[in-house]
Amino acid sequence: AMTVVLAACAGGDADSDAADAPATPPDTAQTGTTGQPAPQVGANVQLPEGVTQEMVAQGRQLFNQQICWTCHGMDATGGPLAPAMVDQEWLNIDGSFESIVQVIQTGVPTPKQFAAPMPPMGGAQLSEEQIRQLAAYVYAVSHGS
Repeated sequence: AMTVVLAACAGGDADSDAADAPATPPDTAQTGTTGQPAPQVGANVQLPEGVTQEMVAQGRQLFNQQICWTCHGMDATGGPLAPAMVDQEWLNIDGSFESIVQVIQTGVPTPKQFAAPMPPMGGAQLSEEQIRQLAAYVYAVSHGS
């Protein structure tokens, strides 16, 4: 399945390094690169109603274990194929929680700045709960200071 994902993510760019990406992300879900416990993501963010810090934590783990990181970088820091999500700049949506849920569900067939389209759910099979957890994580990292 990874080959299909990378092909969908690479968008036909033969010069892309996506094929050289590791098959599994580094294990940073529980500890940062220093081996210290990772800071609580989005601790300083006013989360939307119904969104919990637990959802944010689950979303971060999903992001870095599913295929999201392949294009968007580990911890949503961006890459050559897709934008970073750790800033206030939104290219394809308004940045609201519901718009993030929607874009994860539908994908981005014609991105405004990046050549690689995002397939629905990034090409993964995600439950509604997982989509909302990923959206909670993206919301938290993008609305922090």
